Amino acid sequence: MRLVLWDIDHTLIDTRGVGRELSAAAFEEATGVVMREQAKIDGITERVIFRETAKLHGIDVDDQAFDRFAEALAGQHVTRAADLRERGHALPGAAAALDALAAAGVVQTVVSGNVRRAAEIKLAVFGLDRHIQWEAGAYGEDGEERADLVQLALERSGAQAADAILIGDTPADVTGAHAHKVLAVAVASGKSSEGELREAGADVVLPDLRNVAPLLAAAEGRVG
Repeated sequence: MRLVLWDIDHTLIDTRGVGRELSAAAFEEATGVVMREQAKIDGITERVIFRETAKLHGIDVDDQAFDRFAEALAGQHVTRAADLRERGHALPGAAAALDALAAAGVVQTVVSGNVRRAAEIKLAVFGLDRHIQWEAGAYGEDGEERADLVQLALERSGAQAADAILIGDTPADVTGAHAHKVLAVAVASGKSSEGELREAGADVVLPDLRNVAPLLAAAEGRVG
């Protein structure tokens, strides 16, 4: 079985600021405090973002507080799905890449810092969810480190690391993949440049998802 582990934000979609607004609303709902600033979010999970953002506001939070935040965040995504659709967008080539991998018989799931319900809504809003096997993935409520999520997705899917690739846009995605000897395909559609992703050790670096050939080659183990 060949397996692709997809990152979501800045790999498949761009929420164009809506995501931060939803996080702010959920943070206030969970803590009673207005979110003035947010912890750095690239490549980390919602559990870490919530805890570090709380620290910036002088708040100590526990697992119950995170559970409240995760529930509130999912609710915000449901309530504002139309706003997300109107202001955000699927990134160029995302739909075609998902379709091409599915046609090649590749199993596709998500390894994302998003909580699962938010991840489901984000991809559904842009019509990118039909090939995703959600039960095989790992999400922001499942752990703190990207490497932990990769390991969990391998266990849930039953795939071997040698048969998997991770597609993401940050050095953290590369590090998380390589921690378990998973091939890392990095897409320079986020804040990290192609050069920065190469320096991080990505096995394949792409400017975007519009050329499916290298994705198919990577998924089939034809790299290097």
